[in-house]
Order: sequence, then structure tokens, then C-alpha cells
Amino acid sequence: MTGRRRIFVAGATGTIGQATVRALLRRGHEVVCLVRPRAGAGGRLAAADMARILAGAELRLGEVCDAASLSRDGFRGESFDAVVSCLASRTGAPRDAWAVDHLAQRQLLVAARAAGASQFVLLSAICVQKPLLAFQQAKLAFERELQSAGIGWSVVRPTAFFKSLSGQVERVRRGQPFLVFGDGRLTACKPIADDDLGEYLAGCLDDPARQGRVLPIGGPGPAITPREQGEMLFALLGRPPRFRQVPVRLLDAIVATLSAAGRVVPALADKAEFARIGRYYATESMLVLDPVSGRYDAEATPSFGSRTLQDHYVRILRGEASAELGDHAVF
Repeated sequence: MTGRRRIFVAGATGTIGQATVRALLRRGHEVVCLVRPRAGAGGRLAAADMARILAGAELRLGEVCDAASLSRDGFRGESFDAVVSCLASRTGAPRDAWAVDHLAQRQLLVAARAAGASQFVLLSAICVQKPLLAFQQAKLAFERELQSAGIGWSVVRPTAFFKSLSGQVERVRRGQPFLVFGDGRLTACKPIADDDLGEYLAGCLDDPARQGRVLPIGGPGPAITPREQGEMLFALLGRPPRFRQVPVRLLDAIVATLSAAGRVVPALADKAEFARIGRYYATESMLVLDPVSGRYDAEATPSFGSRTLQDHYVRILRGEASAELGDHAVF
């Protein structure tokens, strides 16, 4: 099915959601977004801010995690051709993950079918290949439900995002060393730009090759390790590279301590999960996982788009882009 369609977008105020809305509008679609009255990191975006950021789309105020609001304020009993979900839990804490990455997605799927939508495009994550964390298990559970729901579907599993690899730009600019776990070569990824990912998600509506499939996707160029990221930053600043190596066993100790404390003080349980998330990303590559060998395979990880991490670093150093992680910051 091609041509102008009516698309309902959830998770539109995140950076990837914004990029996806722009891509859908460029393709000529009618886009309706359900957004909270206050959105963004810490609720910093008011309705006027969202109207500016998502110009060209129709904004409706409501709560996607509330099934009644989703139906009443979002879909309003109207028909839609497709739903695109860029929803993601903000913290990765178990309660948040199951509420958003599973339950809210399930409610969205029910509403999509009631609205007559024939397609559902889901933004997931490549790390669900090895689901050791609550948010990964929640995402994977919904992926399975979507695939058996009797609706056209596409599950997009991107690798690392530029923003998640930009947290050390300012410390390096200030003359501090680049922090790496182990020797900085434990992991690798093929990071993808928000705008390239938005184009890829929007393209799932038109490309039959992207439908009914789980789609791992990375950005252009070879896989890059944390050490190579640091070397790139120092080269752009015209400075010799300086690294500080953090042993993985330190993360293990933090996880063990917080896990034990969390059994006594419930408030520390979430902190233990955040530590586990940090350890996961410090030791697992964001690439396609070969199920036979158990190894990550850069060659098997598809590439899409034209924007590179180096381009992004240059834009940050020029003040043309932000390295802000907001609610998604882990380290």
C-alpha cells in the first residue's frame, strides 16, 4: 500500500520519535501524535514547544499508558491506516519497563486494531537478542505478541544511537581523559543517526521487504569500539589521545553491593538494575548476535543512512548539536 495515509504515532516527543514524524510528513502522510501535556526529559516540553518541534503533525494531549485516555484522547473512535510506535521506558527500571515497553505497547496494539490499522511499526532495540535485563524482557515479550496479533508488522532493532555515544564529548573538550571499560575494545557498535533511523522506520510502511520481519539496523561504515570513539574525538580536537581504563570487575562489585542492599532497602533495587544496565552496555556489543557461535557479527549487521558519528561529534563541537541524554542517562 502506497500513497498518503493516516498514521498514528506514539512516542513522538523523543528524539527518534521527532525524526520519524518528520520523515512521515516528508512522505506526505497525515500524522496524528498523542503526547503528554508535559513531555521530554523532566517534563520540560509544554504544548507550545511540542507544536513547534512536531510542526505539520496533529497533536492530541493524553496519556498513552492510560488505555482510556489512549482511546478517548488519542484515537477518538477514528480510523487510521497504520501505527508507528517509538515508545520506550525512560529509566529501564523493571516497573517502568513492564508498564511502558509491554503494557502500554499492548494497549496501543489493541487500539490500533480497533481503529482498522493494517500495519504496526515497532521501534525495539538490538539488545533484546540477549535479554538479561527487565526492559529487554519486556520489549521481547511485546515483540512476540505483535508478531502473532494478525496485523501487518515490522520490528526495527537499531544499534547504538549517536546521543548514547556522546556523553564524554564535554569531558574530553575540558582536557580530561576518555573513560573506557577494560582496554576499550570489549564492545563495538554501528551507531545510527536519529534522522536516518526515522527514515528507516517511515520506510517500513512502503517497503514489502521490511514487513513481517525483525529488522536489525545500524548506521553507515564499519563497527566502532569505544577506544576508536575516543581516538576520533581527540583527533577532532587536535590532541593526543588520553584514556582512563575502568576495570569491569568494579562494575561487578557495584552490581553485587546494590543488589544485596536492594533486598533490604527497596529503593536501592532500581539502582541495582541501573548498575546492571551499565555493565551490560560495557560488555555487550550492539551488533547482530550469531545464535550458533554466540558471537557478535559486524558484517551481518545491516547499514542504513549517510550520517556518521564523526559528523555528529563535529556538530557538537561546533555547538550545532547537543549531547544531552536527559532521562536516558545511565553513567
